[in-house]
Amino acid sequence: MAQQAQHEHEPLNEGVVFHVHDVTKVYQMGEVAVHALRGIDLDLFRGEFTVLLGASGSGKSTLLNILGGLDTPTDGHVLYGSRDLTRASEHELTEYRRFHVGFVFQFYNLIPSLTARENVAVVTEIAREPMSPEEALGLVELADRLDHFPAQLSGGEQQRVAIARAIAKQPDVLLCDEPTGALDSQTGIVVLEALQRVNQEMGTTTAVITHNAGIAQMADRVIHLADGHITEVNTNATRLEPHELTW
Repeated sequence: MAQQAQHEHEPLNEGVVFHVHDVTKVYQMGEVAVHALRGIDLDLFRGEFTVLLGASGSGKSTLLNILGGLDTPTDGHVLYGSRDLTRASEHELTEYRRFHVGFVFQFYNLIPSLTARENVAVVTEIAREPMSPEEALGLVELADRLDHFPAQLSGGEQQRVAIARAIAKQPDVLLCDEPTGALDSQTGIVVLEALQRVNQEMGTTTAVITHNAGIAQMADRVIHLADGHITEVNTNATRLEPHELTW
């Protein structure tokens, strides 16, 4: 117990946004225990663009959901700054998700009856210090599509609306789960350019999970996962631009 207490009060290195310590996640599927994560140790840093790379079932989505407060670990600790998310109440996790984290998923989850501007406004109306929907959509280069409905937008444009919606509340962290998974490579590059722009211009700590190894070349760091373990961590000495990636 003394060791655990020491860990809880240990000061974080300056610049560490997430400190993940010995995180395990076990799902009970009937009589079978599925180990999604097995003793994960990881730090993510302020302003960093990180790619979590691994095959389906490697544990990357589970890890992302735990970082985002959508799920909780079976064992271990996740610190966001000095806040232990593993000890947070449901109300505290809701506040954390609302004010600190932006999510982008593979499927855009836009409201069909609302325009691009209105889809983004859904978030800005509950945020503390949001940017305007127009500014957010301008950042992903959709200033000329403000009043189009999702059905009038391409898949890539819809995903960029979803990115604008996620960043409009000016989150500290942007978590992206296979954001190009439903897109062809040319459209995916446009979406990755939008994510890169947000990371560079807003300084948003960005984590992107993918099974596409080509995307890893645009990251600051690449975290490789397999069977619930981190198997390798690489730092890119030179980051490629999205249009330079080969898929």
